[in-house]
Amino acid sequence: MAVAVVYVFTILLSIILTWFTLCVRKRQVGEPPLENGWIPFLGVALEFRQNPLEFLRSKQRKYGDSFTCKIAGNFFTFIMDPFSYSAVFRQGKNLDFQTFAIETSRKVFGHADFNDPIYNRNYKEIHALFRQTLQGPALHNLTSSMMENLQTVMLRNKTSEWTTEGLQSFSFRIMFEAGFRTLFGREEKPSEMENIEPKKFQMTTAVDNFNVFDRAFPEIAAGFPIYLLKKAYTAREALTERLQHKYLKKNHGLSALIERRMNLFDQMPYLDELGKARTHTAMLWASQANTLPATFWSLYYMLRSPEALKVAQTEVERVIQESNQKLDKMKKTVVLSKEQLDSMSALGSIIDEALRLSSASIMIRVATENFVLNMDSGKNVSIRKGDRIAMFPQMIHMDPEIYENPTEFKFNRFLDENGQKKTFFYKNQRKLKNFLLPFGSGVSECPGRFFAVNEIKQFLALVVFYYDMELKDPATPVDIDCSRAGLGILPPKHDVLFRYKLKDCISE
Repeated sequence: MAVAVVYVFTILLSIILTWFTLCVRKRQVGEPPLENGWIPFLGVALEFRQNPLEFLRSKQRKYGDSFTCKIAGNFFTFIMDPFSYSAVFRQGKNLDFQTFAIETSRKVFGHADFNDPIYNRNYKEIHALFRQTLQGPALHNLTSSMMENLQTVMLRNKTSEWTTEGLQSFSFRIMFEAGFRTLFGREEKPSEMENIEPKKFQMTTAVDNFNVFDRAFPEIAAGFPIYLLKKAYTAREALTERLQHKYLKKNHGLSALIERRMNLFDQMPYLDELGKARTHTAMLWASQANTLPATFWSLYYMLRSPEALKVAQTEVERVIQESNQKLDKMKKTVVLSKEQLDSMSALGSIIDEALRLSSASIMIRVATENFVLNMDSGKNVSIRKGDRIAMFPQMIHMDPEIYENPTEFKFNRFLDENGQKKTFFYKNQRKLKNFLLPFGSGVSECPGRFFAVNEIKQFLALVVFYYDMELKDPATPVDIDCSRAGLGILPPKHDVLFRYKLKDCISE
């Protein structure tokens, strides 16, 4: 028996020694400090995921502004100095984002490999549509459509009685349906002889499917096969089924973005109908996954701060009154143009502050060649081909030197002395170019960021205008769920109850 134990121990020890000898990476001259971790393949993944912000802070104290960590089989070189972000963005010839992004998207949504040359020209055209249809003049039509859809969903029930609901549930169901209708259109209205309940149930089911799939997103993106996550897979496939062209073509009010994407996809002979629909599922997730929790946090923080709520109410009332829209039992919807929304600087500051407190995205680039990165400090850092360069903006957002008392919500933090948008913050007495990065930056910057902020601002303006609202327990803070760190806006760990009712001058 003893001999067997010794034999097994010897084999295990040999395996461990072999792993450390052959599989553990060695730091080369000029490379940043390296941590392989002690767990094969995973490296420091578990430690990082538990609390990315504190993990990176501890490594920065130990190693300085650049270091490499093995995480889930890949090596990530973290750039901690915000003044060196621009140096990374300038390395377009040595750093790739598209290949990494498409590979991750394929794992999650199961769509075609758009890195394949047969899709290359068409994919570039499709990607260009984002800027053509989500920014500039095109944003006016989206803003108008979203304004109408938000009020359609909000005002289905015009009772003046107090209603108690989860704040997350309230904001998610309204924003999801309004956002869906704005991008993907709405089904044809049923006739008076039809029962409308199935229509409502379909949207409720879509919200449920989206939430089930979205909760599994971190595991799928990390490489866990979606086929082993039965509920998430079923939910994703149900969303995909509904987004096939044969259904979308029957919808009214398709956005220019979706309509033009459909036209281009229909010109791809290598894409079948399900393949086209999978790209729309990816679009649906991209349009909702971060906007929904960002909306929750914006409303939550506003309701917790009586001063913020009062300032928001005053601003919204001023803009509506200046546009000569009556407040008495309105029979028509409120109309707020993009220019009017842009003028609401207080609401903008509330949203920016909520984004600062809740965003935890990672900006990643993949090295296509060995190269040397020139840091702002003058230090040169050698980067290996295949490694990931990673920047974690939450380090900036929670830096007390940049933002005084960074864990506190200050509704006017992004307003200057004239009540206009503040555009400068400092670190080491130097003006920062990048001080708020909830949407990424450079080639990975979200092209729909202006639409997303508009959506949230519209939502806040309308709930302030239409409803009396209050949190049931404003003194108890809601904890943030860090399990999605790296993917964007962090959700709350649990919902929070609030009550609301239509204002007396509006309810029927």
